[in-house]
Amino acid sequence: MKNLCGIDEAGRGPLAGPLVMAGVILYEPIEGLTDSKQLCETKRDSLYEIIVKDAAYHIVTFDSEAIDTKGISACLIAGLKEIMTTLRADDYLFDGNTAFKIPDLRCKIKADLTVPQVSAASILAKVTRDRIMVEMGKRFPLYGFEKHKGYGTKEHLAAIAENGYSPIHRKSFKIKSFRQPKLF
Repeated sequence: MKNLCGIDEAGRGPLAGPLVMAGVILYEPIEGLTDSKQLCETKRDSLYEIIVKDAAYHIVTFDSEAIDTKGISACLIAGLKEIMTTLRADDYLFDGNTAFKIPDLRCKIKADLTVPQVSAASILAKVTRDRIMVEMGKRFPLYGFEKHKGYGTKEHLAAIAENGYSPIHRKSFKIKSFRQPKLF
């Protein structure tokens, strides 16, 4: 039986916070795995604890400065390569539509919904990122990061318009709804 490492990310599109990537090799089947976005927070948290206890995994994060400096695609490629170097497997499967021309990496759209290893990676990435954003909400209370997790909600856009960018905003991501907020 082939040893499969599932890989997924969380935080590709937000205006603030890190990109988080996870790779997972399951030792045993885990009941209830699916795309992290399909699960409530409580279920994601409980599955997270099971996965980190009962699987091989590696989590990679890129902060907003790395995303602004290198670009999102370069960060994704670096994360994929780090996971593939750290977790030895016979097969690597990344959720999405591109493998970024990385040898020995396959991709599959909605793999996080259908492949347990990728579902587990999806859960680790999302829970890790959400926990970071809750902490960032405490550190930068004017923005409500604990609620919207850095995505471009109406509330978040209003906070940027009023307060400018925080240190964790991705300055390279252009916001169409207004020209340029004042910077810190």
